[in-house]
Amino acid sequence: MHKTVQNLLNIKTQIKTKIIELKYNYTPEIIAVSKTFSMDHIRPLIESGHIHFGENKVQEALEKWSEIKKNNKSLKLHMVGKLQTNKVKFALKIFDYIHSLDNLKLAKKISEEQKNYTNKPKIFIQINIGNEDQKNGVSLNEFEAFFKKTEDFNLDVIGLMCIPPFVKNTEIYFKKMVQIKDKTNLKELSMGMSNDYIEAAKNSAT
Repeated sequence: MHKTVQNLLNIKTQIKTKIIELKYNYTPEIIAVSKTFSMDHIRPLIESGHIHFGENKVQEALEKWSEIKKNNKSLKLHMVGKLQTNKVKFALKIFDYIHSLDNLKLAKKISEEQKNYTNKPKIFIQINIGNEDQKNGVSLNEFEAFFKKTEDFNLDVIGLMCIPPFVKNTEIYFKKMVQIKDKTNLKELSMGMSNDYIEAAKNSAT
């Protein structure tokens, strides 16, 4: 078994154990963040049946995934990084999900560009759950007004995304997100990783 596949199985086991511990009735979908990794690392995961992958740069995603997605229609690619408005028309060519909607200018641009495609991208609104200056996202105080305004853009907003602070007890932020999700009747939550988490994951995958 390839090491990346074994790492994924280990992560799934850890998550399952934590969910049982917290008594959540919830089964998460794991998005393998494949940015900077070559297809040598990614292909074993695809062959094992994993379909959800994340990239944070549009050009890298187009170069890496365009051909393989043509040959495997089940693959789902998630934009997990900051999306600039001038890259939206290119992003919609390759990404099925956008996890980083954090301003109305971007919402409007996605709304305009998605008219050129049969399928709309599924959107997550990014929330700065820890109110950290170095992170993007809509503040908790501004979220309700922001969410109402996005409804005017005919976007397929399915959930909320946050990158919690790098602390031991991240479940407190998950609970906050659940409360906001329930209030807005959205279906999904996406919990991203800070650079500290990502570096730890990269070290374990090499």
